Amino acid sequence: MEDELDDRIIYQTYISHVKLITRIAWSVPLKVSHITQSNISYISYVWRMLRMYILRPEFIICGTMLFLLFFYMQALDLWSRNLLGRLQYTISRPRMKVDKLGMFAVGDVEKQSWEMKVGPIAAYAIQGRRPKMEDRFVINDNINNTGVALFAVFDGHGGEFAANYAKEKLIHNLSSKVVQIKNLIAGKPADPEYSGDKQEEKKKDPEKPTTPITTGERRKSFKRTSSTTDECIKGVKEITDNELLSKLDNMKPITRDARPLKLTPSMKKVPITSYFDKFGTVNYEKLVTDEVLSADERLVEVAKKSLDVAGTTALIALLEDHKLIVANVGDSRGVMCDSRGNAIPLSFDHKPQQMRERKRIKEAGGFVTFNGVWRVAGILATSRALGDYPLKDKKLVIANPDVLTFDLKDHKPKFLILASDGLWDIFSNEDAINFIKQRLSEPDYGAKSITLQSYYRGSMDNITVIVINFTDNSFGFYSSKK
Repeated sequence: MEDELDDRIIYQTYISHVKLITRIAWSVPLKVSHITQSNISYISYVWRMLRMYILRPEFIICGTMLFLLFFYMQALDLWSRNLLGRLQYTISRPRMKVDKLGMFAVGDVEKQSWEMKVGPIAAYAIQGRRPKMEDRFVINDNINNTGVALFAVFDGHGGEFAANYAKEKLIHNLSSKVVQIKNLIAGKPADPEYSGDKQEEKKKDPEKPTTPITTGERRKSFKRTSSTTDECIKGVKEITDNELLSKLDNMKPITRDARPLKLTPSMKKVPITSYFDKFGTVNYEKLVTDEVLSADERLVEVAKKSLDVAGTTALIALLEDHKLIVANVGDSRGVMCDSRGNAIPLSFDHKPQQMRERKRIKEAGGFVTFNGVWRVAGILATSRALGDYPLKDKKLVIANPDVLTFDLKDHKPKFLILASDGLWDIFSNEDAINFIKQRLSEPDYGAKSITLQSYYRGSMDNITVIVINFTDNSFGFYSSKK
């Protein structure tokens, strides 16, 4: 009996609500012209119902919370980069021809691109939606016939000077050391290209641009499709990140004498024999670390003279036989596809929100804030970089690389991907590996496809991708190909 009574009460309540809603619906005039003095009472009645059911405090508070939640989501980096960024670009971009499927815009994207292929290595880079191309990449499949291959990606910010400096000075010095080490191990005389008078001449004028031996510009296989100059603008020191500059200006005055440069161990002359033992085993980890820190200290010294606040990430890979050494500073990233198709990280990003990075920054007297992305002192979205001397003086940003070593005989890789964060803002490690696996048969091993796909999916940064294909055993060790 109690159950029947409960059902009857619920049913009667439902009928009452339906009658009430029906009465309200039929009582509201359909046209303004029909509103008469007699209808005003009905309008007042509707208004009272709204106040009773909708304009209640709990309903208003809940709606406000939902609005604030959506507003916060709008501020998130993923939202702003992908959705709002794509919308703003669609509104402001010039008209472009669109292909028949309406998927891809055929315009200036590929005109502002750089591509290169050397044997089983392919690279593709685009300026994307940035006003300047601040990425740089290096491919050298065999440094001066030493059997050592070198690959690098530099992602500049605040201008192009730091990325250019790293590409020219750091890569040249690192290649020089590799050649000297190999010559000493083999009992050969020093190579004049890397020592002697040429080195002394370069020391006299450290700011004078040098022609890097590793860019592949003299190779016929290098094709540049941009209508502007690459080396991206030799001698030009133009700062393109206005937000970065304004925050630096507000933080403290930028002067040439921000802090005297101390002579650190990395700048002192290190005997070349300290990088290998009597068995001829080269300590590439120590070599790369010393060269990166030395290049950063000299970059900071030169940047102070010209008040250039630019910085750059650095992702450097050395390959000798089956040994792979990857050094990383910043948020460019490398990933390996092993024989099973799994994504193996070759590096880990340096982000301000990471526990060890946040602790180090706080111990140095700095702070980390969130304004769309986590930033050091509210300025820089990566906690390690070359250059950035206003942040480098107090060691809020450092250039110490993380170096990982891999035995490729254990992993039997199919391919490697080295890329700037313009790719990783859109693709996860696994997504990138799966994307390239399906496109290894393309002439550039999918490097161009994944770069353009990142752009079309909304990447707001410069994008540079290097793909190293191991499936044909071009590097002479056991391949993953079955």
